[in-house]
Amino acid sequence: NYTTYQFPDLIRLGAILCSEEKEAICQETNEVFRCVGCDSCFYECPRKVNISNILRSARRIMIDFGSYPQELKSLFLRLNSNGNPLGESQDKRKEWADGLVIPKFTEGLDYFLFVCCITAYDARAKSVAFSVAQTLQTAGIKFGINSDKEVCCGEAVRRAGGEKVFIKLFESNLKMFRDLKVKNTITISPHCYTIFNNEYKNYHNFQPLHYTQVVFEQIKTGRIKPRKPFNKAVVYHDPCTLGRQSGIYEEPREILKSIPELKLVEVPFFNRKNSICCGAGSMGLWREYANEERLVNLRLKQLLNTGAEVIAVACPYCLQMFEETLKSMNTEIKVMDVSEILWESLKLETDQ
Repeated sequence: NYTTYQFPDLIRLGAILCSEEKEAICQETNEVFRCVGCDSCFYECPRKVNISNILRSARRIMIDFGSYPQELKSLFLRLNSNGNPLGESQDKRKEWADGLVIPKFTEGLDYFLFVCCITAYDARAKSVAFSVAQTLQTAGIKFGINSDKEVCCGEAVRRAGGEKVFIKLFESNLKMFRDLKVKNTITISPHCYTIFNNEYKNYHNFQPLHYTQVVFEQIKTGRIKPRKPFNKAVVYHDPCTLGRQSGIYEEPREILKSIPELKLVEVPFFNRKNSICCGAGSMGLWREYANEERLVNLRLKQLLNTGAEVIAVACPYCLQMFEETLKSMNTEIKVMDVSEILWESLKLETDQ
């Protein structure tokens, strides 16, 4: 019943029984797992060949036969055992909301807030979930969470080829959505938004939204109004899953433009659909690459060349990739999620 990507059995057999040297086979295995699934090649291809899906098919076969990177094996184990790639316990999933009063989702609420594993567990990224929730509450939006049952959305593991792991996560979340009769979700991560839109919607009738879509609508209607100035030059980085793969380019920018004294700058040419990937997709966030292969280095060079004081993101993966890499660079530039910048400007409104 699930969308799958398969090669004919003869190709499977040929791949396994090929008489190549073991070292060469190992090298080819690594090649298949180097793609981060950013879909840049798809948009450049005149025939629109979906290389990401083709490689996903190859990865599934290799994983079935146990021929895949050790880093992924550890991640798959954590996802199977704990329901998240960080290996954290379920009872810690709500700790990001300490100090907030957020109800458990019931049918009478308008939105289910689905909190990404990164923003739920990572010490730095918890601030993003906190900022999103505070902003939604300021706008008067009725939403709830269900940290007891929510597990990883499975987008990254599926893109990496871990179909069986994905199905386990998918079925768990799907049951939760159905049991709670969820009709609308707000996601913090565009990875969750993408997989909900492309896969979950085929099995449950609900409307996924990324938080930038919801928040921008609240700004347009005047339900929230940024007041505190943010007097800095900010460059916005388009995440692959939010921009190229979901078509959400303007909402994050319009949110930033609504903040007093914020100066929005752009990376020349390499913005919107031409944005360069941070390298975190397909579970790349947890993998090690040679320095010359790290897409994040190239992307940060482009962002730094704008002269911006702050890099704005709308994806927890991008946030982590940029911040971790910047630790080894001699620069004072900050990385902030769009929600964090907005909340800085809204605090004045809530304090009054």
